[in-house]
Amino acid sequence: MKTVLVVDDSRIMRNIVKNTFSLMKIPCQFLEAANGKEALQHVQNQKVDLVLLDWNMPELSGIDFLKQVRAQPEYAQIPIIMVTSEAAKYNVIEALKTGATDYIIKPVSEKNFREKMSKITI
Repeated sequence: MKTVLVVDDSRIMRNIVKNTFSLMKIPCQFLEAANGKEALQHVQNQKVDLVLLDWNMPELSGIDFLKQVRAQPEYAQIPIIMVTSEAAKYNVIEALKTGATDYIIKPVSEKNFREKMSKITI
């Protein structure tokens, strides 16, 4: 079974993302982190097959987490999808240039989420 790391400082948002996977009948196990620092620990300590990542979080932001993970070759193949309210074009461009696999703007529609998930293999 694949492991999905859901990183968001909002427990409600983490639950929404997990519930969307259930509705889509995508079997996986979940790890959760409330900030980028916790997320880094998960990535370093266990195999993660997909990261869904918020931008704005305390301790270590999503974009800083992305920079640190992509700087390490052993994590280069992990799909990382930004799931954030940062909708400005320059934010999307920065995230994709930094190594995000894709970008979803909150609020997340099930249709949009389903489209993004169909593009990756987990």
